[in-house]
Amino acid sequence: MSADLLDDVEAFVTRFVAYPSEAAVVAVVLWCAHAHLLDSFESTPRLAHLSPEPGSGKSRSLEVIELLVPRPVLAVNVTPAYLFRKVGGDEGRATVLFDEIDTVFGPKAKDNEDIRGLLNAGHRRGATAGRCVVRGKTVETEELPAYAAVAIAGLGDSLPDTIMTRSVVVRMRRRAPHERVEPFRHRLHAPEGHALRDRLERWASEVRAEVTEAWPQIPPGVEDRNADVWEPLLAVADAAGGHWPVRARVAAVTFVTQSADRAWTLGVRLLDDLRTIFDSENVDGLHTQTLLDRLCELEEAPWGDLRGRPLDARGLARRLKAYDVEPKPVRIGDVVLRGYRREDLADAWSRYLPAPPTGGVTTVTAATAIECLRCGRGLLTDDVRTRGICAACRVDLEAAS
Repeated sequence: MSADLLDDVEAFVTRFVAYPSEAAVVAVVLWCAHAHLLDSFESTPRLAHLSPEPGSGKSRSLEVIELLVPRPVLAVNVTPAYLFRKVGGDEGRATVLFDEIDTVFGPKAKDNEDIRGLLNAGHRRGATAGRCVVRGKTVETEELPAYAAVAIAGLGDSLPDTIMTRSVVVRMRRRAPHERVEPFRHRLHAPEGHALRDRLERWASEVRAEVTEAWPQIPPGVEDRNADVWEPLLAVADAAGGHWPVRARVAAVTFVTQSADRAWTLGVRLLDDLRTIFDSENVDGLHTQTLLDRLCELEEAPWGDLRGRPLDARGLARRLKAYDVEPKPVRIGDVVLRGYRREDLADAWSRYLPAPPTGGVTTVTAATAIECLRCGRGLLTDDVRTRGICAACRVDLEAAS
C-alpha cells in the first residue's frame, strides 16, 4: 500500500530529527516523495529549514533527506558553475540540499547573484539559466536547465521574499530535554535510507501518469502562491492514499496560517489595529487624534515608538495613502475634524486582512479547548492525525480528497 511507504519514510526521518510539529513531518515526507516525481509538476516547492540558533537539527534533517531523494547534491560552499552543471547534468536532474544558506544571503549576498537566480527561477518546470561560454576566441551562449528540487537550511529569516514565498518553511528549534532522537551515522543508516529511496523510486514510476494528470483539491485559504507550493505535495498525498490526503491538507492549512501570521508588514499591522479599534469603539468614524491615542494605547503595538517617536497624523496619513485611504472631515456630535471613516477603510481591510472570526472558541476546559486552524472555531480532539482542525473541517477535507 502506498500509504505504508510514506509511513515508513516518516518513521525513518523522525528517528533522527525532532521536527517542531506533525505538520512539519508531513511536509518533509511529502517533499522527499515529490522529488522522485518532479517532471509531473509545473513547479517544485523549496523546503526551507530555518532556526534562530545553531544546533536545531537543520543540517541533520538535510543529511537524512539526502538518503531518500534522487541524485542528492549536498551544497555548502560551492561555486555557481558547479551547482548549475550538477542541476543540468547529463546523469539526471539533481536534488540540491543547500546548507548554511544564511551565508549566501548575508552581507555578501551580492557575490552570489547566480545562486540566488537559480533558486528563484528553478522552481518552475522548463526554467533555464543562460550563460556565455568562451571556446577559444568564440563566445557562445548556452542554456542550462535550472528546474530542480531544493531543500535549504540556515539561521534566522535570511531568505529573500522571492524564495520564502516559494517555500514550505519549517521553523526548527533545539530539542527540549524530554525530546529524544536516535544518533545518526551515515555509514550505519545509509543502507536503510537507500532502500526507502529505491522503494520511493519504484512507487513513483507506478503512479507517475496518475500524478501528472492530477488536479488535487486545494483546501480553502490556500491560494495563489501558496496553492502553487502545496499542489505537488497534495498530489503526492492523494496518490499515496490512506490518511495522507487529510494529513497533507491539515499541514497545508497549518503552514499557510502560520506564514500569514509572520508575514505581516507594518502597514498590514496598522490596518489590523485600526480594525480592532473601530470594532471595539463600535463607531463609523474617528478623529485622527483619537485614533493616534488608541493606537499608542494598544499593548505590544509599535505605534508609540517608531524610531524614537510616536506615530503622528502625517505618518498615519502617509502609511494609509499606500492603501488608497485618506483622511476626511468626520463629524462626531457637533465636532467636525479630519479623521477616518470605517467605510473608507473597509476595502483595504477586505483585501489585506483575513476575515474576522464569526464565532468564539467553544470552551469546555482550559486543557481541551483548542482553536481550529482552518475555521477558527473550537476543536476538541486528541487524534494526532487530525490535531489542528475541528470535526466539521475534517469531514470537508476528507470529502475534498
